[in-house]
Amino acid sequence: MAETNNADIKKMPFERAIDELESIVKRLEEGKVPLEESVAIYERGEALKKRCEELLRQAEARVEKITLDANGKPTGSEPLDVD
Repeated sequence: MAETNNADIKKMPFERAIDELESIVKRLEEGKVPLEESVAIYERGEALKKRCEELLRQAEARVEKITLDANGKPTGSEPLDVD
């Protein structure tokens, strides 16, 4: 059942996923959520965290470094060296 409830996360944009994750963290930190609900929203939070990490990895893979000529003018781009 948790898989069904988390299916929408796989299509969620980063901003929406991070907002919902922050909301879950806040609710859990307040400590006013019943135990069963805490477990359920914690599981959803884990799925949201994984989605955010996935989207960040995809964004990092697309980042390119602009190459400049001797005069400082852009000449193109090359893959970002993540080292």
